[in-house]
Order: sequence, then C-alpha cells, then structure tokens
Amino acid sequence: MLKPKPSIDTIQPYQGGKPIEEVQREFGITDIIKLASNENPLGPSPLATQAIAESATQVHLYPDGNAYYLKRDLAQHIGISEEHLILGNGSNDVLQLIAEAYIAPEDEVIYAAGAFVVYSLVTKLCSATAVVVPMQNDTHDLAAMAAAITDKTKVIFVANPNNPTGTMVTVDETAAFMEQVPNDVLVVFDEAYYEYVSRSDYPQTLPYVLEGRNFAITRTFSKIYGLAGLRVGYGIAPPALIETLNRVRQPFNCSLIGQAAARAALKDTDHVVKSQEHNNIGKAFLYNAFDDLGLRYRETEGNFIMLHVGQSGADVADALLRKGVIVRPIAGYGYPDAVRVTIGTQQENEKFIRDLKVASRQLSAIR
Repeated sequence: MLKPKPSIDTIQPYQGGKPIEEVQREFGITDIIKLASNENPLGPSPLATQAIAESATQVHLYPDGNAYYLKRDLAQHIGISEEHLILGNGSNDVLQLIAEAYIAPEDEVIYAAGAFVVYSLVTKLCSATAVVVPMQNDTHDLAAMAAAITDKTKVIFVANPNNPTGTMVTVDETAAFMEQVPNDVLVVFDEAYYEYVSRSDYPQTLPYVLEGRNFAITRTFSKIYGLAGLRVGYGIAPPALIETLNRVRQPFNCSLIGQAAARAALKDTDHVVKSQEHNNIGKAFLYNAFDDLGLRYRETEGNFIMLHVGQSGADVADALLRKGVIVRPIAGYGYPDAVRVTIGTQQENEKFIRDLKVASRQLSAIR
C-alpha cells in the first residue's frame, strides 16, 4: 500500500456539523434544526438568490479565474485596490494557500489552543512545527503568543473573533502585539465573523496591510452573507503577498455562481444590517435562557455561543440530536463539557432551549 508523507498520518479529517439529511436518515425524524455550523438563519439576500438563478444558465462555462468583477466590487466596498485581494473556495482555502506558499518543514507556526482547527491542519500538512499557546479566559493571549516567537517562526494565526469561543482580542492588545512581531513573520488575522462584531474596541486591521506589513486578513461570504453552500472567501494582503498566493491558487477556485451571488450580496446592506440585528436579539434571548438555567457561557462577538452544559458536551449534543437539534460538541477544542450553538431564528432558539432542558434532565436521571 502506498504510504503518504509522515505528516499526513497526524491529521484527522475535518468534521463539520452533521447535515440535516444525515440526521433524517439516521433517526427517521423530520422536524430538525441545524445550529452546528454558524450559518445565517435568515439565509442569503434576495438579491443574491436572484443572481444565483440568473447565473445558473451559464454553468456550462468556466468562471472568470481572476474574479475580476467580484474583486472590483470588493475593493470598492473595503476601500482598497484590487491588487490587495485574492478569492478562495471559502476562507479556509485562503488559509491553506498561505500555508502552502509560506510554511516549510523547518518553520514554526504559532496559534492558540482552542482556536479554529484549520490552523493545526495546515501546519501539519506542511510538516511544520506547531507552537500552541494556551488561551487566557478563552481568549487569544497575544502577549504570550508574541513571547513565543523565535527565529524559526514563519506564520502566526489569530482568529478574531475566535471560533468556537466567540471571544476577541482588542485594538490595544493587537497594537502591542504587532509592535513585537518581527518584519519577517507573517501575521494572519482570520476575521470570518467580522461583520457580527459589535464592540467598539475591536481592532481594524486593514491599516497593517496598507502599511505593507507582512499581514493578511481572511474573510468570508459564508457567515453573515448566508452563502456557505457556495464557498466564497477572500484574503486581503499586500500585493506582493497576493502575487505569491496566486502562484499556488488552483485555477477557477471561485465558482461562477458564487461570484455572482457574492457581488449581489455586497449590494444588499439592508440584509446585513437585518442579520446583525437579528443576531443581537437572538443572543440576548439565549443569554437570558442560559442564566435562568444556571448554565455558564461565553459572551460572543460571533453568531454562535460556547455553552458549558455541566456534563459531557458530546452526550448532550447526542441527546439533542435525537430530538432533531444539531449542535456542535467541542471537546476537540479542549472543552469537553461544552457545546457550540449557532444563534438561530427565534423559533429555533426556543426549540433548542426546550429540548436542552429535557435532554439535560434525562441525562442527569440516567446518572
């Protein structure tokens, strides 16, 4: 049997939240809500839906491999040049492009314990050394991450806000951190939940890119724009870095329909505002419900909440699954007593709370 390179044996395949169809097949139930993958419960903008339908007649053609019009619209939206942008098959794709272009086996990669699992995956893929820094209060400890830098450090990944904890680093913490990062180290801020943040001390990282620092930002259309199924993400970085990333980017990695939908979604600012407001209302409802239940949780800057359930998160997630509620156990992130739950519609949130009460009582009775 042909053996892969040694680092591949250390990688566990990424496990996303269970799809609704799989739960239907497994348990024979139809009343199912999915609160496991941080999708926008309002769905995409109507403008995006219309663009999807209109572009569907062109799927026999390859997409624009350079995503010219989407880059143009994004550049205008963000206030940068198109040379600062790269498109990806989701922002995960951009993270992997960064790893493939810049991380070699002799390099060290710094990321936080309890941060997005893809940082570990791409580090192992490149046979590099992972330097995993403990979190402080479930938040990236940027001071400790800066202290972990050596002459072998090549890339530092920071998720802000972080998945699955929902926490963020502040503008002052980021500024102090960047003062300590050498110029030959690439800093990557993963900002997939950027549009959901409401705190005023959230760092605006674009200036680091425009200053020409070795700094990259990754964002996505999968979350607040509701286009997770179309896999459109993007990276923002100095043009020299973008040029390097394009050397390892697969041709046509951003689909024709995805480009059309993303362009339309950018135009619908009302839908983004509605999604933000909906998320804040749902967040407050769930906080109050968790307080009533005496459950500990992390206040979040994303569209999900890390909830400590006082027992095995995997057991609670399984019990909820059998009631048609899909949430995400997060023991793999170092939180065996917790689940991550997406903030859903009001109806979905209410069903989750009802079934959580029942599942928790049933599990406690068994014990």
